[in-house]
Amino acid sequence: MRDAVAGLIGTYDLTGRYLDRDAIDGLKSYFAQGAARVKVATLINANSADIVKQSSATLYEEVPELLRPGGNSYTTRRYSACLRDLDYYLRYASYAIIAGNNEILDERVLQGLRETYNSLGVPIGPTVRGIQIMCDTVKSMATEAGISDVSFIDAPFDHMVRDFSEVSI
Repeated sequence: MRDAVAGLIGTYDLTGRYLDRDAIDGLKSYFAQGAARVKVATLINANSADIVKQSSATLYEEVPELLRPGGNSYTTRRYSACLRDLDYYLRYASYAIIAGNNEILDERVLQGLRETYNSLGVPIGPTVRGIQIMCDTVKSMATEAGISDVSFIDAPFDHMVRDFSEVSI
């Protein structure tokens, strides 16, 4: 897993260049957000079960047919699998928030997931919506905790949403 610093330095090293103004500005921004990133990850860690519970409740209010016979969350096993997956996405989003880099999502979450979801017939729309709801929930919690700029929270969630949205079932 690469963080924002290693990724930036690696890019400049490959091209044999010194860090320019854009690179320095990017580093300044990453370090300025450092405390907020740690605070958000701490909030996620302490409240992950509640975030997943609240987000899934909102999702099932919006898409109740998922819980009905024939729906992808019908039966305890399928319902549990959906909650497990939401928790999985949330955990890896917290890693990406700390790192300031979404590569871990590609390496550990998204590679191969399209094929798995396609083969299992998992509907992508509700998955995408669940991820978006979790992002909104985390941003709301961060704002309530006194973090004024929560824009960095969007990056990992948007990255997963974009990747899932490219899936055609």
